[in-house]
Amino acid sequence: MNPTTQTAFEFHQAALRIKNVVTKTPLSLNRSLSKKYQANVYLKREDLQVVRSYKLRGAFNMLSSLPKEQLEKGVVCASAGNHAQGFAFSCRMMNIKGVVFMPIITPNQKVTQTKMFGEDNIEVRLIGDTFDDCAVAAKEFTEANGMTFIPPFDHHKIIEGQGTVALEIFEELPQTDFLFVPHGGGGLSAGAGMFYKQYSPQTQIIAVEPLGAASMTAALANNGPVTLDRIERFVDGAAVKRVGELTYQICKDVIDKVQTVPEGRVCSTILKLYNEDALVVEPAGALSVAVLEDFADEIKGKNVVCIISGSNNDIDRLQEIKERSLRYEGLKHYFLIRFAQRPGALKDFLNKVLGPNDDITRFEYMQKHNKETGPALVGIELKDRNDYQALVENLITYQINYTALNEDDDLFSYLV
Repeated sequence: MNPTTQTAFEFHQAALRIKNVVTKTPLSLNRSLSKKYQANVYLKREDLQVVRSYKLRGAFNMLSSLPKEQLEKGVVCASAGNHAQGFAFSCRMMNIKGVVFMPIITPNQKVTQTKMFGEDNIEVRLIGDTFDDCAVAAKEFTEANGMTFIPPFDHHKIIEGQGTVALEIFEELPQTDFLFVPHGGGGLSAGAGMFYKQYSPQTQIIAVEPLGAASMTAALANNGPVTLDRIERFVDGAAVKRVGELTYQICKDVIDKVQTVPEGRVCSTILKLYNEDALVVEPAGALSVAVLEDFADEIKGKNVVCIISGSNNDIDRLQEIKERSLRYEGLKHYFLIRFAQRPGALKDFLNKVLGPNDDITRFEYMQKHNKETGPALVGIELKDRNDYQALVENLITYQINYTALNEDDDLFSYLV
């Protein structure tokens, strides 16, 4: 990396700039994870930040660095989540006018939270069916009105602010062997990675991104940012089609490894953190813990820090989280079953095909266009993933006409 680029980031100055607004979040030893991985596993609790995510750091650092004349003209951001809330809170604290652009499809909970944090200092505009449409509209509005756009990650002041998370970790635990960082657009990874390469270069920085939105993995493979055609949006706080130009240039030099994590494992991690530690985390916030099993051998006996990046998780998503977790753990399976048109066919299926611990959690007949009864969509939950083989063997033994629905197939997405 160009040394001049590195010295342009003043993390200690940023920490002073934001200290009266941003909470210095706890760095806590997690005993259950430490025992499981035979390591000292610490959680950096940005879920306890005042807006429940680290995004406030970058937004406030950039806004408070702008000259008064720019601030008086107003500021704009485009976001459907944590950046919008950090931006809104910053506008209220600085008593400046802000406009937040969000896609029309943004859940009401996120819109309400943004308005709550910004109060009378912000205006929310719902535009476009996708974030990309919304961002284009926001930038056009910014230029037309002579305002300043506050990006979610790709700006040196945003990166500098996010890097204060690493500064706080370093002050409490100087001897950190591994730092696991949730990765979306790359602002937090770039800031944390750059800080540690300056002050603790021996620390391994692992950026963790969702498997269905592996934009940094793609960028590294192509020697530069690329726009992914499709992404899985479930891990919404880290699901971006394209990493930033600046964040890429930094991350490729300061990140030791980029690791992807399946969305289903993220869901299992969310549930375990809640059930075992009473922690409520959003999908992106669980990435850094979900990845630990991939590094179990390397981290044994080491000091490990996982950044819990946020906790803005809509309770309405709980059923989806449970469903995805069960499928990932091999405990939930879907079939299209064409029952024989005879009396007792369904009864035989229940008594002979299903195991003693198998449970039908979904059953619905598909109606044909001529109103005849078609195949049935059947969801089956197992107590043990190893019971699946016995279930399939029973389907074959009793000559059940079935199709196993693989969630990677279009048919699964259409029916389930």
